[in-house]
Amino acid sequence: MDSYRQLLTAILFFLLIPAFTVSAQQMVAEDAEPVKISEGHEFTEGPVWHPSGYLLFSDIPENTVFKWVPDEGSTEYIKPSGHSNGLTYDQEGRLVLAQHVGAVSKANEDGSFEVLVNSYNGKRLNSPNDLVVSSGGAIYFTDPPYGVNKEDKELDFQGVYRYTEDEGLKLLSSDFDRPNGIALSPDEKKLYVNDSRHNHIRVFQVKEDGFLDKGRVFAEMESDEPGAADGMKVDAKGNVYSTGPGGLWIFSPEGKLIQQVNTPRLTNLAWGGKKDKTLFMTSPKAVYKLNMKSKGHFSY
Repeated sequence: MDSYRQLLTAILFFLLIPAFTVSAQQMVAEDAEPVKISEGHEFTEGPVWHPSGYLLFSDIPENTVFKWVPDEGSTEYIKPSGHSNGLTYDQEGRLVLAQHVGAVSKANEDGSFEVLVNSYNGKRLNSPNDLVVSSGGAIYFTDPPYGVNKEDKELDFQGVYRYTEDEGLKLLSSDFDRPNGIALSPDEKKLYVNDSRHNHIRVFQVKEDGFLDKGRVFAEMESDEPGAADGMKVDAKGNVYSTGPGGLWIFSPEGKLIQQVNTPRLTNLAWGGKKDKTLFMTSPKAVYKLNMKSKGHFSY
């Protein structure tokens, strides 16, 4: 009987390997490896691809937004940047920045900023970290305390917010420890938010009025490897891509783990490149790209 069980276990093991391999290879292009495209930075974050063919990313300590152009490299684009972190575009093509100086702003052509919001109920925001813009122009953003000094901190919680020009700033959730990466599903019916302290992703239903309902833990990333639930994006099919311990984690829309990709420690992600199938990945000291089989989803 013991020999039979051992034989059955071995058969099942080898039968399962091909199924796992197919699943694991369907997200990353065949033989693709992370390629370093920019280095020598302090702490890179918030990458975003411009449709005309270049990448912007933040270096938070350097107080700079850099511009990377294929075959040309990286140059300073905006300095000072308000110690920007997350970057995205609105429907008008304007760059929107989450700034550790306590603001969410839009960049003007001359490099100055139009501050959209910098306080909640008269109190300074902590340090807006990451953001996503809906098709209707609403800006959803996270506000952990990473970039605010203790003596300057005025809010006693770490919030997730929604900002619109008509309605102003609305608090959506105040029960996160360290809200960080944020993304909308392609149909904009779900909002995903990383909590870096717990290394998990939470998902909420987005109601018609833009507020959230039915929050739950969508996926957990348990590992002893370095890294955390930080930046996050989705692809055109609704799969969720998150930084996490050990590198890149990819989940189905149902929250099932599809693949883990071992990389240097990652901080954030962005889709772009040819056919929108390149995943750009920021790491503290460098920026990488990885060719994928899936096509990215852009919220702008």
